[in-house]
Amino acid sequence: MAKSRGELTMGLLAGRNAVVTGGAQGIGYEIAVVLGDAGARVVIGDIDADAAAQAAERLTENGIAASSLRCDVTDEDEVAALVAHCGEVFGPVGVMVNNAGITRDATLRTMRIDDFRAVLDVHLTGAWNGTRHAAEAMRAHGEGGSIVNISSIAGKVGNFGQTNYSAAKAGLVGLTKASAKELAKAGIRVNAVQPGLIRTAMTEAMPAAAWDAKLAEIPMGRAGEPAEVAQVVLFLASGMASYLTGAVIEATGGRYM
Repeated sequence: MAKSRGELTMGLLAGRNAVVTGGAQGIGYEIAVVLGDAGARVVIGDIDADAAAQAAERLTENGIAASSLRCDVTDEDEVAALVAHCGEVFGPVGVMVNNAGITRDATLRTMRIDDFRAVLDVHLTGAWNGTRHAAEAMRAHGEGGSIVNISSIAGKVGNFGQTNYSAAKAGLVGLTKASAKELAKAGIRVNAVQPGLIRTAMTEAMPAAAWDAKLAEIPMGRAGEPAEVAQVVLFLASGMASYLTGAVIEATGGRYM
């Protein structure tokens, strides 16, 4: 009999403590589920405190040790508090997933500068804050760790109407590679994932013509599922990726390869 996904990954993160920003819903929540199923104790950070608490409760109901804390990733003190919360509740953070993000789409001609800055601040400054504070906690613990940044294929090719989002996601690649070089000697690996078209509530709300156009660009002929992104994160977080740092993995079904 074939083993289930949970059986195949069980124990990969046993004894590890993970923090996931933007983990109350969507891909972030699925990352929390997959890391938890692999044995990690999970802290969800999200700007929506109620949604974060509800997400942690769902994880707990499914047998995953979980906690939550409101966190605005653009606020350095709140990110520091999130990492400290993990240490207080479960122990030192061993896996940090910088997933929090927003969109403020508009064409270059119509985009407001506040919306450009807001998207860069959440995605890029937020990941910088998460990387810095998680890395310091990992250094202090002395057992290394794994940091995973959630970029996007938009950071490779650019998306129409998303100069802010595409710039932020491209910036995450540079942040990943530079911090990987700085942190390698401390045993801390830093990698990134670039998802493509993933089936979420947001993407499924696209007009049918736009969805079909994107689908036609994918050699595998289908959209990805949130769990398929989460499984890449699990791989990078686990010992299976022990010799990977500064890597960027595209989870796109071959789109834009």
